[in-house]
Amino acid sequence: MTGIVMCVAVLAAASAFGVLHRRRSGRVRVRVRDDGKRLGAAELGESLGERATLVQFSSAFCAPCRATRRVLGEVAGLVPGVAHVEIDAEAHLDLVRRLDILKTPTVLVLDADGRIVRRATGQPRKEEVIAALGEAV
Repeated sequence: MTGIVMCVAVLAAASAFGVLHRRRSGRVRVRVRDDGKRLGAAELGESLGERATLVQFSSAFCAPCRATRRVLGEVAGLVPGVAHVEIDAEAHLDLVRRLDILKTPTVLVLDADGRIVRRATGQPRKEEVIAALGEAV
């Protein structure tokens, strides 16, 4: 009987963790630890957008990265002065460590000066990306 109660408790805890993790994944939010961090053309390998830049950290075998690339490309095409830069996380480990990138895809929204204003881990929705750009431009 104790084993059954223990199994139910473990399943409930795992389910709660899964629901929380899924709700947070892909959300565009402000992180206090990003305060004051900036990226420039030297780190990105490309120039910043005139108004904002969407920086995507990806890896080779990441399925959500392909969908994220499509969404960010569409948003960059819709909003004038916004650039989309994709960075291979495995090839830029020093930058990944410095920016505390823990999973791919991770999207950073930069303002015109390269300051990080928003961050999303997981696949963000198009509407959330457009809303996050409102703070950057």
